Amino acid sequence: MIHKTDTIRILAAIMFTDMQGYTSLMQKNESEAKKNRDIQRKILDEEITAHKGQILQFYGDGTLSVFGSAVEAVNCAIHIQQRLKTEIIIPLRIGIHMGDVIYDDSGVLGDGVNIASRIESLSVAGGILISEKINDEIINHPEISSRSLGRVKLKNVARPIEIFAITNSSINVPSEYEFNKRSGNLNSIAVLPFINMSNDPENEYFSDGISEEILNLLAKQNNLRVISRTSSFSYKGKNIDIRQIGNELNATAVLEGSVRKMGNRVRVTAQLINSENGFHIWSDNFDHSLDNIFEVQDQIAEKITQVLCEKLDTSKPIKDKSPKRFKSLDAYNKYLKGVYYWNKWTPEYILKAVDCFKEAIKLEPDSPLPYADLSGCYIYLGAMGLRHPKEYYPLAKTAAEKALELNSELSDSQLAMGMVKIFFEWDWSGAEFRFKKAMELNPNSADVYHYYTYYLLAIRDLPKAQTYAEKAHELDPLSLPIISFLASVYYEMGKFDESLNLYHHCIELDPEFRNAYSGLGWTYWLKGDLESAIKYFKLAQIKTGDPKRGITPLAYVYGKTGKTEEAKDLLNKLLEREKEDSTSLLHMDIAIVYFGLNEFDKAFERLELAVKERLGGVFFLTSSLWNDYRNDPRFQKILNSVGVVK
Repeated sequence: MIHKTDTIRILAAIMFTDMQGYTSLMQKNESEAKKNRDIQRKILDEEITAHKGQILQFYGDGTLSVFGSAVEAVNCAIHIQQRLKTEIIIPLRIGIHMGDVIYDDSGVLGDGVNIASRIESLSVAGGILISEKINDEIINHPEISSRSLGRVKLKNVARPIEIFAITNSSINVPSEYEFNKRSGNLNSIAVLPFINMSNDPENEYFSDGISEEILNLLAKQNNLRVISRTSSFSYKGKNIDIRQIGNELNATAVLEGSVRKMGNRVRVTAQLINSENGFHIWSDNFDHSLDNIFEVQDQIAEKITQVLCEKLDTSKPIKDKSPKRFKSLDAYNKYLKGVYYWNKWTPEYILKAVDCFKEAIKLEPDSPLPYADLSGCYIYLGAMGLRHPKEYYPLAKTAAEKALELNSELSDSQLAMGMVKIFFEWDWSGAEFRFKKAMELNPNSADVYHYYTYYLLAIRDLPKAQTYAEKAHELDPLSLPIISFLASVYYEMGKFDESLNLYHHCIELDPEFRNAYSGLGWTYWLKGDLESAIKYFKLAQIKTGDPKRGITPLAYVYGKTGKTEEAKDLLNKLLEREKEDSTSLLHMDIAIVYFGLNEFDKAFERLELAVKERLGGVFFLTSSLWNDYRNDPRFQKILNSVGVVK
């Protein structure tokens, strides 16, 4: 116990708390504000005492406390926030740091106190932020989960400090954008497609190419978060306020520009804008001859990247020493078209993407990117049973190996092989190695975090899966596959409302995105809302345009709810389709329907065939959707053969 008459210096876990909106509430309703403050103080006093801490100072609507243990301090903060959400709604921010405290008659002093106070000011109502020192102490305590929000410069603190958010259930976590706005960090950027100011619309490829190269170079910077192309290019041709774009993309800075070609010369104008207030941070013009188009793009992109890293106060820019992606303009355009189709994430568009990537390879066989994405398409077609996996998985592996041979320092090449390791070889440790290598090569690749989440979901590391799925979403907030997969992670964790919100957001962005409708159906099914589940499964089926496709979830639910005839009718349609379509494998779909009908022998017979064929659905047998069958020895045998954690 510290006594006020003592002058003492101690090393302690320091916790600051502060009621958000207390001043404005005092102005509106003084008695209500004081009542809330008193209730909050009572809860704090009880919890801090229970966790072996001591309140050193009350100040207005906040407190300063110390603990001998960082773990006790964090657990105390979690209990406080949970009580303030259940017993009475009081918006409290909490910040915790480990450092020196000097306490005497004049008050409480020390650098540790200053840092804890600054950290608290960056938090949100219902949130808990901690310093890296505190995080080091709790990292081996599985009951506490956290994730990094990045390094920030705090006022009157010499060096940047890494801040972490506690992510336990019911604890609010600031978005990266919200956190950066509070901290004043301009370390997240969206590169908008540069405007073609030339008279010839055919020059569009060059302006897009400038944007692409800048984005690719910036993405390699470790201390900079770069919004992915899918999201930033969705604003092409739209006259939208920069502040709105920054808010929608969670980007604190936006780079925009224009390209004007005049004969054999090109002028590129670029400007960096603070997306919170719309003020210009920097702008410049670049004039070049067009003797070599791609070389000019590289030079301009490299120069702008260097300037941006200086302006955004990141580390020294990393130069891209890997071989350039394309030399042929036609190959580059075919590749971009393939990426467009690939991102549609439906079977018919994936097949179009395959054709585009093949054409790009034919035009430029030494470029690794089309091979990497072609590998991904083959994996998709095989995993979904749209083509025979035994035929398409080897094609995927060959394409991934070629991408690695051409450029092993390209994250897309490593990512392609990671997907082969998962779906084809069931080599879990090999897959993780490839994903981590891809992250190292490109820390701003939303795709890498997205597909790494597949692996984490399969091995049932749900907290980590949530972290990486959210990271992918932060980097590519308008990508439909990424949004819908994050929604599936949420329903696996029982966060049904968050899942439903994201699926509905997908439909707002694209009403034709089928995965969102089926995702809504499964989420409502797990939530126990049968009527809504059937409604969205029916809508998902209608979107296929074929009465024999997209019927598996509906058949399963009909079987489970006693609508046996309806389920069998849909099963017959699946069996008919199986006979008619020799290119597809429907073992997984048919197995699911048999499980719904409680015909377990037939179900396991089909499931074993799905495992033999290495269908992608096998990969997700650890999902909560299979909980009812997990105790069956046949199910455990299948899980063992796949090699995932049970």
